[in-house]
Amino acid sequence: MSDVILLGTRKGTVILDRTPSGWRPRSMAHAGIPVCYAARDPRDGTLWASLDHGHWGPKLSRSHDGGKRWEDAPSIRYPQGARYIVKYLPTPDFDPGAPTGQPEYADATVFKIWNIAFGSAAQPGRLYAGTIPGGLFISDDGGESWELNRPLWNHESRGGDLFNGDATSENRWGGTPASIDYGVFEPGIHSIVIDPRDPDHIHVAASSAGVLETRDGGRSWAGRNQGMLMDYLPDPAAEWGHDPHFVAGCLDQPDHLWQQNHCGVFYSDDGARSWCKVSVPEDGVNFGFPIAADARDGRTAWVIPAHGDAQRMAIDGGLSVARTTDGGRSWQTFRTGLPQQNAYDIVLRHGLDAAGDSLCFGSTTGNVYLSDDRGESWRCMGNNFPPVYSVRFG
Repeated sequence: MSDVILLGTRKGTVILDRTPSGWRPRSMAHAGIPVCYAARDPRDGTLWASLDHGHWGPKLSRSHDGGKRWEDAPSIRYPQGARYIVKYLPTPDFDPGAPTGQPEYADATVFKIWNIAFGSAAQPGRLYAGTIPGGLFISDDGGESWELNRPLWNHESRGGDLFNGDATSENRWGGTPASIDYGVFEPGIHSIVIDPRDPDHIHVAASSAGVLETRDGGRSWAGRNQGMLMDYLPDPAAEWGHDPHFVAGCLDQPDHLWQQNHCGVFYSDDGARSWCKVSVPEDGVNFGFPIAADARDGRTAWVIPAHGDAQRMAIDGGLSVARTTDGGRSWQTFRTGLPQQNAYDIVLRHGLDAAGDSLCFGSTTGNVYLSDDRGESWRCMGNNFPPVYSVRFG
């Protein structure tokens, strides 16, 4: 397992080091600033943090010396002319016979840098960043410059190329509640899964739109939502409008993908060409935000069950972790070492990570737990951290 864990929290970046006497936190970096995501680039060891500064806005910070010193990275900005359509997604009382009217456009600006992903060893400078309002940015120089991936931004499911005029198709992307703090209700890209066999083969997940795939390095994209369901729309099996909370892939078996969705847990063993719902609500496996895939076995994954959309907290006041080893046909629930009374934690989509036999998660109530036996037992790393947004082994 790794000797370092990075936490992105409401009050800064926390780095935990494994020592002979146990795990110890360093002094906080970015103190007082929300850090929605923090991770280590496995290629060169650079640490990255996505800051959500209330005054200066979203920006990236990086460290080339393992977290001793941090520097601001160049800003991510939408190019002039980038627009998107707002306020489309039908609600349950949507009247199919009602006139749709004219699209409402908004100029794109970065509200949040929600996720950072790292290219393959064959692409040493390649970085990816997923943003609200739904743009994917790519850097080929280690984050010195960033470019919006226009084929995804201009996808027909979003209305087509709005740089050059009005929409040529309907917008089928809805918003995510994660954008409400910015005074908007817009989509966001939170999951970026790169195929280790082929760096041009990438899946992204956007809320609320679904999963998209490129096989040509981002020159074209296709929806990959067959088999997914959404019980909050008139047509639960519609192609677009899905709300994947997080998508994770198996490193050694990349065709195996896992998804914790707003409407359940889904599994694919064919590279997202189709999805199968593998929720077991009677065992608590249905609603939640994070999901972790085993790096070696594509049929193994972990989720942290939550009560449901209307009650976003641990089920019956007790924290648990569920694991499947058979592609979701059955689940085991583990509670050893986790509080079983008066626990109301929720773990956000980036708040769980796995590395070998070790797992770690952090909650919005500042509790952090670690397992070294594949999730079967847990020990508390601390109860007084700030609300945790992301957990990643370094």
